[in-house]
Amino acid sequence: MLDPKLIRDQPEKVRKMIRDRAVKFDFDNMIELDKKRRDLIKETDELRKKRNQMSISVAKAKKSNEDVTPMLEEMSDISTVLNELEENQKTVEVDYTHLAFSIPNMIHESVPIGPDESSNIEIRKWGTIPNFDFDVKGHEEIAEKLDLLDIQRASKTAGARFYYLKGDLVKLAYALTAFASEFLSEKGYKLIQPPYMINRKSMEGAVIADDFEDVIYKIHNEDLYLIGTSEHAIASMYLDEILDGKSLPDRFGSISPCFRKEAGAHGKDQKGIFRVHQFEKFEQFVFTKPEDSDNEQEKMITNSEEFFQKLGIPHRVILLSSGDMGKVSAKTYDVEAWMPGQNSYREICSISNCLDYQSRRLKIRYRDKTNEETQYIHTLNGTLVAVERTIVAIIENFQTNDGHIKVPDVLQKYLGKDKI
Repeated sequence: MLDPKLIRDQPEKVRKMIRDRAVKFDFDNMIELDKKRRDLIKETDELRKKRNQMSISVAKAKKSNEDVTPMLEEMSDISTVLNELEENQKTVEVDYTHLAFSIPNMIHESVPIGPDESSNIEIRKWGTIPNFDFDVKGHEEIAEKLDLLDIQRASKTAGARFYYLKGDLVKLAYALTAFASEFLSEKGYKLIQPPYMINRKSMEGAVIADDFEDVIYKIHNEDLYLIGTSEHAIASMYLDEILDGKSLPDRFGSISPCFRKEAGAHGKDQKGIFRVHQFEKFEQFVFTKPEDSDNEQEKMITNSEEFFQKLGIPHRVILLSSGDMGKVSAKTYDVEAWMPGQNSYREICSISNCLDYQSRRLKIRYRDKTNEETQYIHTLNGTLVAVERTIVAIIENFQTNDGHIKVPDVLQKYLGKDKI
């Protein structure tokens, strides 16, 4: 949600954002509805005031034994008009609120402007792409031959984009989360395990409602949705609260399963476990003051890079263009890991600064002193490790000529071996 003052006072700035994001949004209708709702609020307030004044006059007239019939008739007419206006106001409010919760976030000044991923900017690279002296295999072929992955049986059980991890791949998944937990704890992040289901009000605070159908799973006949990432649950943790500014920044590290429909991914990444409906992810989430959010995002991207450097996985950092990043984010970095089986870099982490977009929706504010005006907080979210995608990167980068997988040095203590 954007600042209503920005929409009213600088509409051209908002129009430019919509153009730069290359999205469709009926901004003219939003402005018109905003004017209507404000006019209706003014009109209904005036009528209520008039009716209240007449009610006082009627009471006085009755004490004086005056005929109050004309005044009562006028009050009845006012009430009829007021009821009609209030019903109209409710309709306008619903339409306006839908647009207010659907308009994308403003774009950070450092974001490259462009319609799609072709305008993304590579910031830096790390690591040497492995040079194998044998035919490179994809992760699914290696894992299935080692009896560590079963996609065929999972498709019978649950459908496409599901899987069974088996044996040492289960241990590898646990090793990644254990390492991530220790890594973020050492960085001063507070560990948290969020609810895996949240209500619509909370979900709408974190996600644009129009994206629900393509992304989020709903629990039938209940006001509950499966989280697509722990960001959704953590963002709404302080719903309707005023935080103490002295407690900020408030940094969390969260492990959770994630559930996504991936409706927009038809035909993409159909093999293996790179793009699936259910996966585990260790998330970074930060609540901070507006003046600190840029610096917090840089710390978060540094954390993600350092994590993959410790794993020894070659990667690069990409700054997403205005047309490629999500609508909730004002600025997004992606970390892309080298995937030898695909001979390309693929997204493995995403770190976003949402400014006050989510906090306005969730009404999360802060102040340093009790007598100060409250301000909306800034929220940031970022992947530390998406477990299944990282397993893909490990299998493909650490494959051996005999069909096995080397275990990254930092994970060997968790598995008790150096090779799978």
